Formats: sequence, structure tokens, C-alpha cells
Amino acid sequence: MRAAFPDFRLGKVLATSFTGTLSERHGDAVERIPTPGRLVDWLTVSGLAVDSCAPAQLALARELRESIHAAATAAARQEALPPTAVHVINDRSVQGRAAAILTPQGQRRWQLSSTSRVEDALSVIAADAIDILAGERDGKLALCASPSCRAAFFDTSQSRTRKWCDMNTCGNRQKKARFNAAQRTSL
Repeated sequence: MRAAFPDFRLGKVLATSFTGTLSERHGDAVERIPTPGRLVDWLTVSGLAVDSCAPAQLALARELRESIHAAATAAARQEALPPTAVHVINDRSVQGRAAAILTPQGQRRWQLSSTSRVEDALSVIAADAIDILAGERDGKLALCASPSCRAAFFDTSQSRTRKWCDMNTCGNRQKKARFNAAQRTSL
């Protein structure tokens, strides 16, 4: 990985992990895929290795990311899905060539076309988003309770009451802020 970029915040759900490549959306936004090469890095870490990425493909990826975020945010708020976002997600889903492969360990892995194009990887991410948005998985979409983040995440906790997109970042920051505020008031 290239050292000059912020770390990836990888989750267990591909689509919402992808939306996390832009974090702190309501604060000082952190772009985690600022270059085509960085998108290649993220796709590789996510099991969707591609041969290369052009600037136009990075633009397609960012458009998909923002569409998934818009649709997931609407779903978490129990609002109608934005038609433009739905169109982009569907468009990216059908433009790629990828197949689900069963590993000997009983796990699903995605196999991209022989040329491993970015569009193939984006189709897998879009298909994952469709599964979540259509309610095909056990869990629910929620929004991070951090006022500066508000990232959409897929809550698979038993009670479905998770508050933070990532406990190690947003959750810790909020708990630390509450602790510091309590310390100031007790002095």
C-alpha cells in the first residue's frame, strides 16, 4: 500500500465498506481513494483485484460510491430511494463481468473477467448494494451517530441497535469526548 494516504476503514459488508472510502462527510472529509492507484489498492484489499485504473474509471467508482451512500442513507431513514442513485447502482451492476465462485472452504469469492477491469469490480459492489437495499440479508441499514460522520453502515448485531459505523474510530471519539466533558464538569 502507498504510505502517503489515510488507512482504509474496511468493514464486513462490501458496499458500505466502499462508501467508507469517503469518511467524515459532515466534518473535514477524508478521501481514501484520491487517485486511480489508490482505488486499485482498495479493490485488491477487498478481494477484487484489477489490472489498472484510469481516471475515468475512478470517476465511475466515486459516482457509484455516492449513489450507494445516498440510497443507503435514504433506506436507513426509511425514505424513498433516490431515482438517480438507483439508476447508477443498476447501471454499474449490469456493466461488469463477474461470477460468484464457491471455494473449497465453502466461502463465496468473486472472480472477475480475465482482463480484471474496474467495471467488473464495480458490478460486484453494486450487486452487494442491491442485496442490502432490497432486504436480501439479515440486518438493517443504519447511520453512524457521530455528527461529523453519519456514514451508512449495515448493522448485523443481534439487537440491531449499533450506533457507530466503526467502534474504533467514531465510537471511540464520541466516548472520549463524553469522558472529557464529564471530567471538565467535575473540576
